[in-house]
Amino acid sequence: MRFIFKTSYAQDIRLAKHGGYTFWYGLLLVALVTAPWIAPEYWLAQLTFVLIYAIVGLGLMLLAGFTGQFSLGHAAFLGVGAYTQAVLTGMGWPFMLSIACAAGLSAAVGVVVGLPALRVKGIYLGMATLSFGFIVEEVFARWESVTGGNAGKHLSPPEFWGWKLESTESFYALCLVIAVACTLGILNLLRSPTGRAFVAIRDSEISAQSMGIHLAYYKTLSFSLSAALAGIGGALYAHKLQFISPDQFSILQSIDLLLMIVIGGLGSVHGAFLGALFLIAMPQVISLGKDWLPDAIGQAPGLQAVVYGVVLVAFVLFEPMGLYGRWLKVRTWLQMFPFYRQGMFKRQKSFQKSDRLK
Repeated sequence: MRFIFKTSYAQDIRLAKHGGYTFWYGLLLVALVTAPWIAPEYWLAQLTFVLIYAIVGLGLMLLAGFTGQFSLGHAAFLGVGAYTQAVLTGMGWPFMLSIACAAGLSAAVGVVVGLPALRVKGIYLGMATLSFGFIVEEVFARWESVTGGNAGKHLSPPEFWGWKLESTESFYALCLVIAVACTLGILNLLRSPTGRAFVAIRDSEISAQSMGIHLAYYKTLSFSLSAALAGIGGALYAHKLQFISPDQFSILQSIDLLLMIVIGGLGSVHGAFLGALFLIAMPQVISLGKDWLPDAIGQAPGLQAVVYGVVLVAFVLFEPMGLYGRWLKVRTWLQMFPFYRQGMFKRQKSFQKSDRLK
């Protein structure tokens, strides 16, 4: 009996469900580790941005995808982390200490936003976070003694014990290590009682409260953790660009972040990475496609915004589960072929619950 208990417990704590997961994720990790020796410098830089946005996406996915809280001001947390990192490293603080402070200050700001947001939900929560984003952007622009105002602020490459990560390869390795650590942390959090409380709140607040879940505590905790991850991503984002200004953390950036997790797939860790890949790859695809379009369309200034809008509407209408949901359907089709049932992969009908039932 003791042996059976230990075996069952060992299976419960495994992150990979079976050997296939271990093989494919291990192969992906090997490919990412060997990328600096294979990929050109430009594509390695783009892959670095994918990792940075994926870290921010993990935080927003935790808030919106797993807790059901709507945020339209997440770029503000990104900016808090970026400016905190810029100020502290400019004062000579070590990189690890400054990035920890960036995450901590962003988490504290997340608590400040999360507490008033407890009184509202749905579109009203989106309006509240949108207002917060405008306020923070204005603070970045006006607090010139700290942020540099609209003139921006410069950063130097991160430094570890006298060793500067100036090359693209070294900074990519740093982002990869932090992204893997954040992903493992989120995966462990989601299977813990805290993560299950988040999902219960997302599914039904009344049911979660009836089971003894403290709504105010867990909603505030979700905001705090989401903001902390955004702060880490903002610190890396600032070091990657080595220059930050208030217009980089506007409402358009918040919309891009929300678009990223919706297209990637709400409610899945994979969706954060797929959405980040889409967000970085889409401008490259649009720039390549301009050469094949008529000049009246290809040179239009709002082409990228139009394409983003069309893609978002298409996903909402035809694939609300995002890229990861589409991959699940493809994988299921391959597993069941040729014995799949006709029509089983059509878009699922979903009906929005009324706020009274949540």
